Amino acid sequence: MSRQGKSKSKRIERRFAELKDAGRAGLVTFVTAGDPNPDTSREILLGLTGAGADLIELGMPFSDPMADGPAIQLSSQRALAAGGSMKTTLALVRDFRAADDATPVILMGYYNPIYIYGPERFLADAGDAGVDGLIIVDLPPEEDELLAPLENSGIDLIYLTAPTTDDARLPVVVKNAGGFIYYVSVTGITGTKSAAQADIASAVARLRTATELPIAVGFGIRTPAQAAEVASSADAVVVGSALVSALADNLDDDGAPGPGCAGAVHQLVRELAAGVRQAATERK
Repeated sequence: MSRQGKSKSKRIERRFAELKDAGRAGLVTFVTAGDPNPDTSREILLGLTGAGADLIELGMPFSDPMADGPAIQLSSQRALAAGGSMKTTLALVRDFRAADDATPVILMGYYNPIYIYGPERFLADAGDAGVDGLIIVDLPPEEDELLAPLENSGIDLIYLTAPTTDDARLPVVVKNAGGFIYYVSVTGITGTKSAAQADIASAVARLRTATELPIAVGFGIRTPAQAAEVASSADAVVVGSALVSALADNLDDDGAPGPGCAGAVHQLVRELAAGVRQAATERK
């Protein structure tokens, strides 16, 4: 039995219900908290919804992001160098939540920073800040130390599935999942390659037989055309490395953001959102 419906805030559940009523998939955007510096990161985050993001994944900066490709690894390094931490990440969520009480915010990253912060303290502070979900890429479903504290936290634990998730393992993955299922469409690290649309559609259909949760698809999606293709079968399209790369392309040689840095990220979000919405007619 999934944990869907147990969240106090229910922002994720409400947003996917709204998307279903609208007959379209959602756009999930990923950026790293504090990248490239606190002020620019805040500007980027606060503008994502207006640019077309339906849900937001906010990366928790970490020194060893082993599942991520070079773009997101560098984004973590920039954020940490600029003073990024779990405290500053949660403060950023509070700033966002003061301006937007509807858009779901999911923290994504690795378990070590949570462990160092203290899991129960982290969940309490994250809930107070307005976090709706967690994706912890190196915490497998067999590790259940967060399940009991999460039960009354109002925060959904979102699990990853992949092309290698076989029929024996899939029920284990979805058993305690909440919010949505994140399908990693390719094996390997983020931002390096893309999956064929036919393979994605087949995988999404298979996942729908195992869970009633919405299915979001990510890894390797960089263009509006790719986003439109994935949106024709999935409930949401996740884009991360392309946005982080757009940010990096607008830094000077010293790593300082140019005046158009946030705008470049928002422009790409607008283009991706248009691609996702273009696919809506194919879903009806």
